[in-house]
Amino acid sequence: MSIPQTARYKDLNKRYKLRRSLGRTIIYVLLIILAAICILPFYSMLISSTHTNQDISTKLLLWPGNQFVNNYERLMGTINVWRGFLNSLIITVSSTVLTLYFSALTAYGFSKYDFKYKNLFFALILGTMMIPGELGIIGFFQQMNSFHMLNTYWPLILPGIANAFGTFFLKQICDTAVSHEILESARMDGCGELKAFHRLVLPMMLPSIATFGIFAFIGTWNSFLTPMIILFNNNMQPLPVMVAMTRGQFSTDYGAQYVGILISVIPIMVLFAALSKKIMNNISAGALKE
Repeated sequence: MSIPQTARYKDLNKRYKLRRSLGRTIIYVLLIILAAICILPFYSMLISSTHTNQDISTKLLLWPGNQFVNNYERLMGTINVWRGFLNSLIITVSSTVLTLYFSALTAYGFSKYDFKYKNLFFALILGTMMIPGELGIIGFFQQMNSFHMLNTYWPLILPGIANAFGTFFLKQICDTAVSHEILESARMDGCGELKAFHRLVLPMMLPSIATFGIFAFIGTWNSFLTPMIILFNNNMQPLPVMVAMTRGQFSTDYGAQYVGILISVIPIMVLFAALSKKIMNNISAGALKE
């Protein structure tokens, strides 16, 4: 290789490295800006919970204040926040467990079994995802009234058994993650259908179940309309409904309300932190092709 060609090669290599470094820098800057935008609402909520109502209403708050304890005491004087927290925990955990188990079971059935009108039934399940839940709230209320379930937690827990999105989401995972050969081997070894589901299918789908579990948990935890309609006893209300009760007719205690919102967000953040590794594993697995 001649000297001019070597110099040209080095120059091109230098330009390539410079462009790659510049591209990485731009991506990092954009990611930092995006992360700051995502964190900003949580930071604002945290900062607002430490200031007075007047400061929240009239000032741009950037730094913590010293009114968190006073806001918390006013919140406790208005509602029993920890009772609401316990109510939300009971409803959400029970509903999420039912949603995950029966969604996985239904998805497994649609994925690995052949039966008459299978595609039609699956299409009907997907069709229910197009109907807003608010349209059926009156009929749901009347049905729960006929079952004598009003002012109980059952109407908030049992519907988790039938989750159309969960069935759709987990079926796609079961189609690729669970092979027919493994199931056939288990059956030849005398493993029953439910035992095969619990011992083989569930562990294989665990990362996807964890991912969907976060969405199911958040959706149930933040549920507002249905508990407000079904539950008449204020002490039975979940935390989001109780926090909304701090809003008065002529004035709103913003400091106390922000403290209540902060308390309601903590379980979601803890759950996401606990299952984030499962989510990343699921995303990585979905990005690979055989």
